[in-house]
Amino acid sequence: MSPLRWDVLAVSFLLALPLLALGLRGDLSAHDVVTRLPWCLAAGWGVVALLRWAATPRPSAPSSPAAEDADPGAP
Repeated sequence: MSPLRWDVLAVSFLLALPLLALGLRGDLSAHDVVTRLPWCLAAGWGVVALLRWAATPRPSAPSSPAAEDADPGAP
């Protein structure tokens, strides 16, 4: 999965909003903001990867032929 997908960038931007606000307010220097932005991108990638993994339906277990043969009501 590419780290530059639109959903990854959107989540990364949402995670970076507090960081950008602290930079605009003057609590963090521009150097601090720039060095922490890649962590927001990595966290966004991780969140999207986890959500995609959790949303993917699991394959159903194949029915075993032994279970079909063990029918007690069969003549």
